[in-house]
Amino acid sequence: MAKDAEGLAGFGYELGLLKRVRRSGWWHTGVRDPESVAEHTMRAAQLAALIAAEEGADPARAAFLALWHDSQETRTGDLPHTATAYLTKPDPRRITADQTERLPERSRELVRGAVDEYEVRETLEARCAKDADKLEMMLQAVEYRDVGVTRTAGWIESARKDLHLETSRRIAEAAIAISPLSWRDR
Repeated sequence: MAKDAEGLAGFGYELGLLKRVRRSGWWHTGVRDPESVAEHTMRAAQLAALIAAEEGADPARAAFLALWHDSQETRTGDLPHTATAYLTKPDPRRITADQTERLPERSRELVRGAVDEYEVRETLEARCAKDADKLEMMLQAVEYRDVGVTRTAGWIESARKDLHLETSRRIAEAAIAISPLSWRDR
């Protein structure tokens, strides 16, 4: 049991890196201190739950899948799209297998199963989580644009094109039409 607890504690420390790993693509737009992977993941998980609720999927499962979607970046960092021409995309399932090797079996299978489900995208919950990942990036791009970062149009359009669910597309259209501070007027 002590070995299991050590494995869980060690993985907990590794996951803490996500609070310090920056979403590196934003540096290309001139953002000096971009959001962390953990900050992105939190809002993506929250959005996944909301999208799932509207789509008739399991909100808790969709949020759970989104929670693990970028956890591999403790090992790779956040690779910007410009790196894809030079690198083979790391396999998230392989990285997750390495990350979770020392976890107790139940925890290991829980995390590996979530990452696999997200990557395969056969379930509605996985598609909600993937759309949430793209939608979160789009919201961040609109927020950066709103504070004067001018080169976000490509991020906004890329995210909009990658949304597959009707709820996600409707949210994106609304998000472009309103101010990021519109919530304050309620």
